Amino acid sequence: MPTAFQPFGAEHLVAIGLIPVVAGFLAVTRLRFPRTSKPIRYGLAFLLLVCTVSYYANWIINGKPIFPNHIPLEVCDFALWLVIVALLTLDSDIFDVVYYWALVGTALAVVTPNLTNESLFLKIQFFADHGLIVVGVLYLVWSREMRPRPGSALRSLIALNYMAVFVGLFDFAYKTNYMFLRDKPAGATLMNVLGPWPLYLVACEGVGLVTFPLLYLPFWGMGAPTRATEA
Repeated sequence: MPTAFQPFGAEHLVAIGLIPVVAGFLAVTRLRFPRTSKPIRYGLAFLLLVCTVSYYANWIINGKPIFPNHIPLEVCDFALWLVIVALLTLDSDIFDVVYYWALVGTALAVVTPNLTNESLFLKIQFFADHGLIVVGVLYLVWSREMRPRPGSALRSLIALNYMAVFVGLFDFAYKTNYMFLRDKPAGATLMNVLGPWPLYLVACEGVGLVTFPLLYLPFWGMGAPTRATEA
């Protein structure tokens, strides 16, 4: 049954507030009990996998086609899989990219979600997988297991633009709107105040140019984490 979504209503604020609370609790647990690192990381990866599988299962169960409009070509879709890999492997190359995608793209999606007349399941699923993406990245940073390396902000932004080219070609071929490259989202999101198409795409690029370096500032001069920190 469709249910109206209330931006910054009680449920929305609770969903936003739970993200730092859960990430902080898990990080403190790992710092106090180092042997919990793998169970926590693997547990978060498993929950993210369950979230994405349940999303596609929902369309199949309801007899709705997945291709071309419901395949994983959004920034948050890529971020979800990259966070899973980072949690399982502690791969610095992967984390250098997903750190920024999660804390800018996915976090903004949680604060200003594109939810219009969605079912209760899809609302819960949306906040579960988007929230866990951010939780996973915050946990890895706050638990001191990972941090972005020098030059990562630029590498992440370049990777995002490469992805946009690929997704843009798919959008053109199949008349889809992944990454909102062809039109603004229907819901009240940040893009709705960034001007008309294609100006809002340029504005989004500017947001990345500003926010990505700002997110790296806390780690300026720290270099990469040691293997002892990652263990």
